[in-house]
Order: sequence, then C-alpha cells, then structure tokens
Amino acid sequence: MATLKQTEMKKTFDHLAKAWKQETGQHSSVSRIAMHPAYQRIIAMGQDAVPLILEDLRKAPHHWFWALSAITNESPIPSESRGDLKAMSDAWIAWGRKKGHCDNLASVCSPSIATGQA
Repeated sequence: MATLKQTEMKKTFDHLAKAWKQETGQHSSVSRIAMHPAYQRIIAMGQDAVPLILEDLRKAPHHWFWALSAITNESPIPSESRGDLKAMSDAWIAWGRKKGHCDNLASVCSPSIATGQA
C-alpha cells in the first residue's frame, strides 16, 4: 500500500511530467528538453523520482535519460544503443529491476509496453 508521501510524490511527478511532455514535445534539442523547469523539478525530487521515471519509460520512451543519470550518477546504456530511444529505455528499465527500484512499483518490473513485450 502506498504511503501518503508516495502518493503525493506520484501526483507531483505526474503533473510535472505532463507539463514537461506538453511543452517540449516538439523540441529536438536534448539540452533544451532537459533544462525545462518541470524536468529540473523532477530531478530535484531525487531518488524518489527514479521508480516513477522508470514506470513512465516502461509505458513509452521519452528523454528521461539525462534525469536518471543526474539522479543516480549511473548510465547503463551500452554505446551501441545510444540514439535508440527504445533500446535506451530498455537498458534503464533493466537497470531499475537489477537495482531494486521496482520494489514499490510492480509495474516497473513488468515487461515494457513500449517495446511490445507486454
């Protein structure tokens, strides 16, 4: 059962992610996408945002990679996958499972919808 903090974090994340996607959906510059105020606020949520980002990635690939790297100080994306949103998303989702970031969000442990493995 989700705690009040988890429920509030999810609500905040969902609001910020929606704003970020709506306001940057047409941008091609990754730095411009990542510097958006809503994206930066999600990064500021720290480790609490990681499972929420992974859950969102599982649904559909988005440019969450900068945020995940900034929060976790890791980058599990193989060099041959760079530029391939699907493969990059899969690498982060696999990383999240391995690191236990899906303990509180069972859907993160599920196969990716975005990759057709659902």
